[in-house]
Amino acid sequence: MGRIEKHPILSIPKRRDISFTFNGKKLTAKEGEVISSALLAHGINVFSSHPYDGAPQGLYCANGQCAHCMVIANGLPVKACMTMVSTGMTVQSCDGNPRIPADDTVPEMINMRTIKTPFLIIGGGPAGLSAAIELAKFGVQGILVDDKHTLGGKLCLQTHNFFGSRSGCYAGTRGIDIARLLEEELKKYGRDLVDVWLNSPALGVFSDGKVGVIKKGEYILVKPEILLVATGAREKTLAFPGCDLPGVYGAGAFQTLVNRDLVRPAERLFICGGGNVGLISGYHALQAGIDVVGLVEALPKCGGYKVHLDKLRRLGVPVYTSHTILRVDGKDQVETVSICGIDDRFRRIPGSEKIFRADTLLIAVGLSPINEIYTKAKEYGIKVFASGDAEEIAEASAAMFSGRIQARKMVREIGKPCIIPEEWNEITATLRSKPGTEIEMNIRTLPGKVYPVIRCIQEIPCDPCTKVCPNFTIKVKEGILTGQPSFVGDACLGCAQCVLSCPALAIVLVDERYDTGHKRALLTLPIELADHTIGVGEEVTTVGLCGQRIGTGRVIAFRNAVSQDRCRLMLLDVPFENRLQVAGIEVREATVSTSGNSFLTEEEVVICRCERVTKHEIVELIRSGYRDMNQIKAVLRTGMGACGGKTCTELILGLFREEGVDLRDVTLPVHRLPETEVPLGVFAGLKK
Repeated sequence: MGRIEKHPILSIPKRRDISFTFNGKKLTAKEGEVISSALLAHGINVFSSHPYDGAPQGLYCANGQCAHCMVIANGLPVKACMTMVSTGMTVQSCDGNPRIPADDTVPEMINMRTIKTPFLIIGGGPAGLSAAIELAKFGVQGILVDDKHTLGGKLCLQTHNFFGSRSGCYAGTRGIDIARLLEEELKKYGRDLVDVWLNSPALGVFSDGKVGVIKKGEYILVKPEILLVATGAREKTLAFPGCDLPGVYGAGAFQTLVNRDLVRPAERLFICGGGNVGLISGYHALQAGIDVVGLVEALPKCGGYKVHLDKLRRLGVPVYTSHTILRVDGKDQVETVSICGIDDRFRRIPGSEKIFRADTLLIAVGLSPINEIYTKAKEYGIKVFASGDAEEIAEASAAMFSGRIQARKMVREIGKPCIIPEEWNEITATLRSKPGTEIEMNIRTLPGKVYPVIRCIQEIPCDPCTKVCPNFTIKVKEGILTGQPSFVGDACLGCAQCVLSCPALAIVLVDERYDTGHKRALLTLPIELADHTIGVGEEVTTVGLCGQRIGTGRVIAFRNAVSQDRCRLMLLDVPFENRLQVAGIEVREATVSTSGNSFLTEEEVVICRCERVTKHEIVELIRSGYRDMNQIKAVLRTGMGACGGKTCTELILGLFREEGVDLRDVTLPVHRLPETEVPLGVFAGLKK
């Protein structure tokens, strides 16, 4: 653990060290760093203990959605993941309920403001930014609010190149760069039209059409003519023994630490979930120098793009399909992860257990839309639209088109003439589609020449390779974004632009001119791992499409030009007969399972993390006839903690299903404001 000092994609900025204390011990943080990241950089995983049973508490969501990372900073309880370290700050564990500090001063009050605006966008991610740009192009004024200190949303955490349409949504460009490009475009078109409020969470919408927003500590009521909710999604989770230990958190939290804060929070990482989020997070971990010891997926096949899966397998990460997490064990943090096989009815298979030594478990089992404000606004009869994940869970590329479409609908509502191109809806539907069927790989060689081998064998929306070839020799069926790219030319320049543009690193250049005797061939492969991993002249083990060993090769050289957008090209000498099979090189050996001890029982599984309510307690009520989650809440306090039921509601619904209860007979809990915790003084109008 510690800080990331070297990264193949991210630059490491020079930041001033500032000092603070944690439980009396002097530590250093980087200027602009939040408390949680500073503590994790020092290897501190346990921040506090729970007031109910003393259970260790640490980082969980890293997004301000819960309060598991609560600490006392300069005498006040704060979320460590949302509060920046200041010079000389005194941070202490929050052991027990925080005490209200004594204050005899008479507070200075300010009058609550109400601001009217043509539109209000909640969320500055890919959907919200794209919508704001589109509205600005039509000359419409409004406000965009976001609870983070930068625009871009989850784009700011994505170091990989995006799939999709190159012309329509920056396919072939890294997420971190797309965030910057969208922000620059907003400044270009909306400099005098769109007022951007950062660090300004929206607390909820009211029946009078007003939205409560905290801007720089001031509570402001915003009354828009039209509201757009682009609040993104929150991560789903799982319940199993040990799921509440520090070191168990979601992919978003992990990417925040690694790719935003440049903190290395783990040495050995295990992943649960084979969708795109889990597969991409595993790749990000390897880029940060973290060992990924394995990945489990409950379904027989991973649901993410096969090219993402193959990329991990080629790097030596073992993938266990039809498996699930059995338990996590450790004293105060994760020490071992146990998995087991499951049958086609998701029942555990006795004797299939495997135990791995790991200090972190990453949960990536899907997303749920953050649409509570949208739902309430609809209920109140407010003109409201939703875009991005708040409308439908999909990739960020789809969110950009969704934002544009909804913005033009808003323009129409305002009364301005506006056309929504029909192809936008078609592209959005394509970008939201699930991975298609697998296609047989079609390799076309040019004997004695240079040519690309394209290992794109699944119908996914992606076209960068077809746009960058100077000779236009890579084609897909016209008008089919999900078509399989094919090499159709009679001459390849060997420029490797297709290799560099492929988001999946699935294209290899084969040069048969290297050895006219046809004993050796020269391959050009993309590499996005740290420079120190492999050296020139080194003999390496070559692997095929799915990570199977092919043979050996020798590293001839690296190409690392600025124009390559932080992707190195490795020139690899291989036997001629292996030239069409080699897709990568082995950088780590697959981890094998180990032995270990398990000491948590199934009854101790924590469902409501905030109030420490166990599975056993909830199941007892379900079996006794409870069907109203509000009743369960009244008895056990489920959903009454800091997260407001954001985590446990879906888990409790899962328990109803396990008990054979039809969810149509279950009454959902009443949703109440605010959407996130807020100091009462803000509502009272305190100036500070």
